[in-house]
Amino acid sequence: MPKIEITKTELVWPGKYNEDGTLKEVPKVSLPFQVIETVNESRATREVKKGGMQGTLFDVYAGKEGDTFEAGWRNKLIWGDNLLVMGSLLEKFAGKIDLIYIDPPFATGADFSFTAPIGEAGDEVLKEQSVIEEKAYRDTWGRGLLSWLEMMHNRLMVLRELLTEQGALYVHVDYRVAFHLRLIMDESFDDECFQNDIVWHYSGWNRHGQKYFNRRHDLILYYSKGPSPAFNSYAVPWKSKEEYVRIRKQKILVDSLGREYVLSDAGGGERVKRFLDEALADGRPADDVWDLDKINNSSKEALGYDTQKPEALLERILTASSKPGDLVADFFCGSGTTLAVAEKLGRRWIGCDLGRWAIHVTRKRLLGIENCKPFEVLNLGKYERQYWQGVTFGEKKEKRPAEQALYEYLAFILKLYGAQPLAGMAHLHGKKSKAMVHIGAVDAPMTIDEVNQAIDECVRLKQTELHVLGWEWEMGLAGPNNDVRKGSQMHEIAKKKGVKLLLLQIPREVMEQQASAKGDVRFFELAYFEVKIKQTKKFTVQVELKDFATPNTDLIPEEVRSKVKKWSDYVDFWAVDWDFQNDTFMQGWVAYRTRKERKLPLVSDPHSYEKPGKFRILVKVIDIFGNDTSQAFDVEVK
Repeated sequence: MPKIEITKTELVWPGKYNEDGTLKEVPKVSLPFQVIETVNESRATREVKKGGMQGTLFDVYAGKEGDTFEAGWRNKLIWGDNLLVMGSLLEKFAGKIDLIYIDPPFATGADFSFTAPIGEAGDEVLKEQSVIEEKAYRDTWGRGLLSWLEMMHNRLMVLRELLTEQGALYVHVDYRVAFHLRLIMDESFDDECFQNDIVWHYSGWNRHGQKYFNRRHDLILYYSKGPSPAFNSYAVPWKSKEEYVRIRKQKILVDSLGREYVLSDAGGGERVKRFLDEALADGRPADDVWDLDKINNSSKEALGYDTQKPEALLERILTASSKPGDLVADFFCGSGTTLAVAEKLGRRWIGCDLGRWAIHVTRKRLLGIENCKPFEVLNLGKYERQYWQGVTFGEKKEKRPAEQALYEYLAFILKLYGAQPLAGMAHLHGKKSKAMVHIGAVDAPMTIDEVNQAIDECVRLKQTELHVLGWEWEMGLAGPNNDVRKGSQMHEIAKKKGVKLLLLQIPREVMEQQASAKGDVRFFELAYFEVKIKQTKKFTVQVELKDFATPNTDLIPEEVRSKVKKWSDYVDFWAVDWDFQNDTFMQGWVAYRTRKERKLPLVSDPHSYEKPGKFRILVKVIDIFGNDTSQAFDVEVK
């Protein structure tokens, strides 16, 4: 065993050091972000900021906005692996985040499950973790505590770089991992940077007959990047004057005007008069034991997440360690509590989560906040896929011809799909049973022309079925095959040429080594919906959602299917971009269900254009599992 130089107390685990005794480096990758949706901002405002530049299917985040809302800042909700996301943020945000709170998974796979209400009745079903969330759980707990320690060590090193010199980091854990994490954080931060281990005490059902005391608290480890963190004294309100007297052990006196007061110790044996109403109004400085209720099923805040934290907890943290306008981040944002509190307190924010449903729930939660500032939804999209392709098949792995790297990529996807490679074809890459298979590139949307060329090659070869696998899709490519129901225009074209067409999504799980190795990858047919767009008066149109179909009903648990009474029960959210410019989706109108309001409007509000003309309307529908489908419709307004 090689010698490891130890200069101070630290926690060591298998895999922390290389075979030569050097500390393993934290993997850091800087990738561009794609802006996939902009919320609560008009297109006119955005075009002014862009200088009238025409975007592509997704805008690339340039990071040129200012550090205030007035200077063009937009809050950011990012879907993706937080280690990749944090590494990609370093270029623009190293040393710029004032406060980071994280609540990493520290228990079981339940960290990724939630209850989802269905339809107008609101019947709830348990939504188990997705394949990608299962992968996250395997990465975090696959080797037990060792996996968790490695996951946290890597992230803490990057988190520290993102903080300002006076910045603060709060990490929420429980008794199972708190003391291991304290050692790792002591190693990542200087000795004088530890500030508190905060005990969050909450109530619950007390059980008798156990071998230990009832466990009724979590721990929040508070560290600062430097020895002098920004901190605002936080006062807890007194519940009553009786509580004040009991805790302070002071006698209440009454002056000649009938006003109550106490005599407080001013130091040096001197006592000063203090009026009781003023003392009660000032509250008492918070200590490191916080008595705050947990979220329960009857709570107004409840969103169905078992691990959801109360807003009061985050309100205390954000008030103490940030001020209005400061930048706050949460890289395990879950149901969005940190972001919601930051929004209400006037902080700028960045949130990230691996779960598609978490991003959807957070988006809805933020939309429900009055006067919510504009924010954008981002991911690493094609850039993450390009990085994955390069590492897995290309020159980053070893020197090899580009043609060989492309062949290996196609062979890999075909294998996951259960298809065999084909050679010598221009547009067909494989065959699965009787169906020909075409695979899209990692860095470009599947186009209608590309599908047409594959269909025409099937016709020349007298093949009657084509499966097209893609990462992203040009507008107009959507829907199930004609055996399920009438498909999109592309399906009708294929049908007329004698070819049955299936459009299937290549899932992000393909890039996760453990998921693909275990065969945990499912390719889904694209969902499909119908709308009716009618002109109600001069220059004014209205969109009605008429139908929604998902062809993958065999993959939906029977418990869910049994609760669906009509097609709209599958729809949780839908929104309209009235003037889509083939770039980022700009939310012009939106409707969604909440846990309180289950009825979903199926007709949009009227939208008036300033002048007649041809416009492209993009409609986005998100189902009860957080999967989204978008379709574009060209209209002429008179």
